[in-house]
Amino acid sequence: MPPHSEFKPHDSDHESHAVGEDGLPALSPQEKVRAASRSTWVSVVVNVVLTCVQIAVGIMAKSQALVADGIHSLSDLVSDFVVLFAGHHSRKDADEDHPYGHHRFETAASLVLGLILLAVGVGMLWSAAHKLQDPDSIPVVHGTALWVAGIALVAKESLFRYMLAVATRVKSSMLVANAWHARSDAASSLVVGVGIIGNLAGYPLLDPIAALIVGFMVGKMGWTFGWDALNDLMDRAIDEEEVAAIRKTLEETPGVHNVHDLRTRKMGDLIVVDAHLEVDALITVEAGHDIAVLARQRVLQRHRVLDLMTHLDPWRKPDLDHGPGRS
Repeated sequence: MPPHSEFKPHDSDHESHAVGEDGLPALSPQEKVRAASRSTWVSVVVNVVLTCVQIAVGIMAKSQALVADGIHSLSDLVSDFVVLFAGHHSRKDADEDHPYGHHRFETAASLVLGLILLAVGVGMLWSAAHKLQDPDSIPVVHGTALWVAGIALVAKESLFRYMLAVATRVKSSMLVANAWHARSDAASSLVVGVGIIGNLAGYPLLDPIAALIVGFMVGKMGWTFGWDALNDLMDRAIDEEEVAAIRKTLEETPGVHNVHDLRTRKMGDLIVVDAHLEVDALITVEAGHDIAVLARQRVLQRHRVLDLMTHLDPWRKPDLDHGPGRS
């Protein structure tokens, strides 16, 4: 049986941990928090300006689509504050009531974001449908609305690209959801622009139709985010590719002969893993413990795993026991 020291992680394990999957140096927890907070506050400023301008100009220019887009920007602003609130609470340390930490605050925030989007989308659909039932009441839109829609489109697309880059860097599903919320705003501004152009060209129905399309887009995105968050809260497993990568790390751990009953569940943007490790049946309990400790260290270093719970099963050579043993 190899000595205890041979089961310690090599220096290369620490070096590989210091480099992210994108080839750039991995961010520390503090750097991730700062980057996420900074990107969210940038979104807050942009959405405050857009909400005020879009709703004000939309009312003055008599464009229902632009007002709907402004309400969409307002929902973005609400979601930004939900993200800031969840980000603050998810960083709290584990306590007696939350032994795994507070990481699921982010998942809960994603669920709230989804519900907000869904409610906003339904409201837009209702308003636009009511307008379409009375075409004679649709006014001619002023040309100023088109300029505002164009500015909003550029601002939202730029915000989306910035926020998605940060979200990918810090590996936060909540920030990814918020970034795609900004992209939905950009798409809605494009639709609004087309509707306004149609109204100015003598087709007034296109403005409420644009508002209807925006409402559908917002509602669909809200349903998607909400459903995904709900599944994560119900302990949905991670994707097969990531499970395979974790399994490979465990199987390559010195002293581990086989891995089975590997289970995963999401904990915010991190993962909690349970696994059965088969080790030589003739080694001491202490030696088996050392192998389990090493396996845990390797998984936590190489994957976004919050905790790994292992169960050791005895393994015997096939000629002694006709195959691996399992408890």
